[in-house]
Amino acid sequence: MGKSDSVRLYRLKRMLNELSQKKGRGTELISLYIPQGKPIHEVIATLREEYGTASNIKSDSTRNHVLDALTKTMQRLKLYTKTPENGLVIFCGALPTNGLGSEVVKIFEIEPPKPLNIFLYRCDDHFHTEILKDMLKEEKVIGIIAIDSSEAGIGVLEGNKVEVVDHITSGVGGKHRAGGQSARRYERLREMELNDYFNRVAEHAKSLLIDTYNVVGLIVAGPGPTKDDFLKNGYLDYRLQKNVLAVLDISYAGREGVREALEKAQDILQEYRLMEEKKLVRRLFEEINSSKGLALYGIQDVINALKSGVADIVLVNDNINRVRVEVVCKRCNAREERIVSMDKAIQVKQEMISSACSKCSSIDYDVYEQDLIEYMDELAMNTGARVEVISSSTEDGKMLESLGQIAAILRYRLN
Repeated sequence: MGKSDSVRLYRLKRMLNELSQKKGRGTELISLYIPQGKPIHEVIATLREEYGTASNIKSDSTRNHVLDALTKTMQRLKLYTKTPENGLVIFCGALPTNGLGSEVVKIFEIEPPKPLNIFLYRCDDHFHTEILKDMLKEEKVIGIIAIDSSEAGIGVLEGNKVEVVDHITSGVGGKHRAGGQSARRYERLREMELNDYFNRVAEHAKSLLIDTYNVVGLIVAGPGPTKDDFLKNGYLDYRLQKNVLAVLDISYAGREGVREALEKAQDILQEYRLMEEKKLVRRLFEEINSSKGLALYGIQDVINALKSGVADIVLVNDNINRVRVEVVCKRCNAREERIVSMDKAIQVKQEMISSACSKCSSIDYDVYEQDLIEYMDELAMNTGARVEVISSSTEDGKMLESLGQIAAILRYRLN
């Protein structure tokens, strides 16, 4: 099982927030964005030219820091045979570790969550994280079908961008008003034409909304009863049918209908973004309030459940701000770990390494620190569980917060 999307996003957001706060002494922090498909050797050649330019910087300190950062970046790029599928972003520069004069050149590599289409090199007093942050604003893809008896439009919504990806005309005649046998025959022919039209729309929807865009939700809209007939008679692929978020009455079908449906669906789409989290938190509280005993909460209990393989889904607030600190005795390999708030991590590490080992009395330790959510995600990978990061700004996030910001749904009841 791969890492959960919410954990990947949490990790990337946390890294970008940290990088955006870092400042250089001068214009000596490098931001490098490499688009998908760009040959690595071309990028290295560009950096060699920048190296020659940077050699003319007057300030000794700034010049040396920029040259060191460029050298480190080129060395790292040589480890790649080709640019990763979505491109590559590298941040590199001299960052202070303990005040002025303590700068150390550090490098950070990020594979973007979506394909990167621009090349950018900047040397500034801060890292340029804006492009990656903009990528994180995009949402999962929602499909829109705007249909009546004469035409249908199929659109996709990704982030704030809507695109009409197909337009289908029906070829169905208008309703016949004459009476008698000819009217009944005409109506049967019209029903056959409608059936053929609905099947064509359904085939196009499957090809585009499942095979191409893999939408996670669908809005069906249109004037009159045609949209309802299309839905209730089972033309849509079952994967789309079960993900219908709303059925809307609008004035138009086709291309204009897609855009009108988007305007009318804003409240629904906002609610959808929270829907997955809402389902998880509600399920958690249902388990807590049932007699099955398939839920627990509290940091240490959840960690123990992950280690033992009992946990199935772990829910954790995005603002938990805790780290795992571990010290390992270099002499006897004895280990001690603590979960502490981020602002107490330095103090706790000092306390732990100042105490003698309980087994051999040594005070020589290796010290490790890891974000709590990332630590739990590693534990979850070992047992096929998953970690879901829940927004702390929603009502459901505040419900989770009332349990201590972390809880787990279990596979089976603990003894």
